[in-house]
Amino acid sequence: MSAAPAPVTAPVTAPVSTSGPAPASTPARAPTSPELARACAVGAALKQALSARIVGQESTINAVLAAVLANGHTLLIGPPGVAKTLLVRTLSEALDWSFKRIQFTPDLLPADITGTEVLREDRATGTRDLAFVAGPVFAHVLLADEINRATPKTQSALLEAMQERSVTAGGKTHLLPQPFLVLATENPVEQEGTYRLPEAQLDRFLLAIDVGYPDLAQEKAIALLPPTAAAPAVPRVAVTPAEMLALQAAVASLPVAAVAVDYAVALTRATRPQGAGASTWARENLRWGCGPRATQHLIAAARAHAVLNGATAVDPSHIRAMAPLVLAHRLVPTFSAAGKGLSGAHLIAQLLGTIKV
Repeated sequence: MSAAPAPVTAPVTAPVSTSGPAPASTPARAPTSPELARACAVGAALKQALSARIVGQESTINAVLAAVLANGHTLLIGPPGVAKTLLVRTLSEALDWSFKRIQFTPDLLPADITGTEVLREDRATGTRDLAFVAGPVFAHVLLADEINRATPKTQSALLEAMQERSVTAGGKTHLLPQPFLVLATENPVEQEGTYRLPEAQLDRFLLAIDVGYPDLAQEKAIALLPPTAAAPAVPRVAVTPAEMLALQAAVASLPVAAVAVDYAVALTRATRPQGAGASTWARENLRWGCGPRATQHLIAAARAHAVLNGATAVDPSHIRAMAPLVLAHRLVPTFSAAGKGLSGAHLIAQLLGTIKV
């Protein structure tokens, strides 16, 4: 049995106030644009399509759709058989975009993901040149199945693709299709033949979602489902990649109240044990906290969450809802905290219970 969580004494360096109107530059409310209304409708249609094949997992579906509208990558963590791969494949079918799946194994090489240059000969002239053969990463939706089974060298092949949306080979940069979404699965049960994901790669995932087991009623319904191969086709959502880029841009421009920005910054800064302003709680429980990219991702995820729920601006409740999914996987607990059974999710829950709006 783990010890009771220690009280959090992390101070809020930027006080958050709920009194008074928001500044004009960050209004609390704004007219709903046609693009935002369309984004909300697309999210609802995708949820209906996923729910037609996935039993339960409503919170997981909502989080994945938020990542899609925020143009961010998603890490799905859960035991085998909880429909992680099925969810990603169903999403790609509903979107009807280009889709590739990579089964990560210890013998997978970086070139198996990004592609490689091959020697090409023109039989008519006898001249030879190098031609780039694109790898499976060149797709709108990439399923990185069991990503923690590949070596760190192979995992690092995704770093440039996930951040810059490009691949460099032979001194030339090749742009990936847009939008480009990586949805990776990770099995936390098996340890043999697996490798821990580097912090640099974890930081590039917008969300990390713990996919749990279904409840009793849902599992009874799952037991009567036909095999996956015989599953009915999901309805297609009429949204092209180009239109999705426009919707993502509209979501990224959703107004954020100043109080929500203060709250997001306070949360991420409270996770850092370095520096003179670090709290005693952070020094005791965290070896490494969240960087500025986490703050950006928290705002982006909160915007998408707000749009999916029909809101016209981001308030602190949207920040609070997305904080566990955005921040927990970026934390590195101390050995003392890990010995007490405190994971990143436990530590973020402590922060949310202490840093108030």
